[in-house]
Amino acid sequence: MKKLFKLILNTIPRPILIRLSYVARPIIAYSLKGTNFTDPIDGKSFKSMLPYGYETQRNNVLSPSTLSLERHRLLWLYLNNETDFFTSTAKKKVLHFAPEQAFYKLFRNQKNLDYTTTDLFSPLADVKADICNLPFEDNQYDVILCNHVLEHIPDDTKAMQELYRVLKPGGMAILQIPQDLSRATTFADDSITDQKERAKIFGQYDHVRIYGRDYFDKLRSIGFKVIEEDYTNKIAPELVEKYCLAKGEIIPVCFK
Repeated sequence: MKKLFKLILNTIPRPILIRLSYVARPIIAYSLKGTNFTDPIDGKSFKSMLPYGYETQRNNVLSPSTLSLERHRLLWLYLNNETDFFTSTAKKKVLHFAPEQAFYKLFRNQKNLDYTTTDLFSPLADVKADICNLPFEDNQYDVILCNHVLEHIPDDTKAMQELYRVLKPGGMAILQIPQDLSRATTFADDSITDQKERAKIFGQYDHVRIYGRDYFDKLRSIGFKVIEEDYTNKIAPELVEKYCLAKGEIIPVCFK
């Protein structure tokens, strides 16, 4: 079952995969029911999670029920435990880039959220838009979620400027990216155009850089106040393992 799901994940285009998952997900989740690991987003437990990855497969990381990965579960725990994202009595205006299936319905059904999704290609996007040229007015959103998007964008400086522009003063943006914390500086090479070579070097065929520790300072140069939130160190080690989180992953929590 896990080998079949791995093949499906890596060969079917994402818009089709999204539609198929609504049918296949309950069957796969039922087949993996157990008590070893838990998805904190929906509370369901499994004997194992599923593998996931492009160039390199990671085992035991994809939730069979919500299709969340480590970063999604970590973000959910942070939002749920450390912010008023789910509990605020004042309605929050939220802009969510490239909305993940793990969150889409959950956020859409939150009565305290005025929730807008955006992307160039996703079938879950309310507004089809280029992150470097957003069709939104200045200072519009209380919360922006833009996770694992910037590594796809050639002009990430312009994208960051647009995110800053549409965020309200005092607003919060969470801008997760795949990051190699062993690197002091971000690596990019526009001369690498072959998809297989890109996948080998950048980890995925459509990534254009590998972010290093300087990512946070680049966000600060745009104007953001950045908290480098090492949230797995605030979670009990046994829960990090049970929730299948990536120990040491940093959440970039940005404020305007």
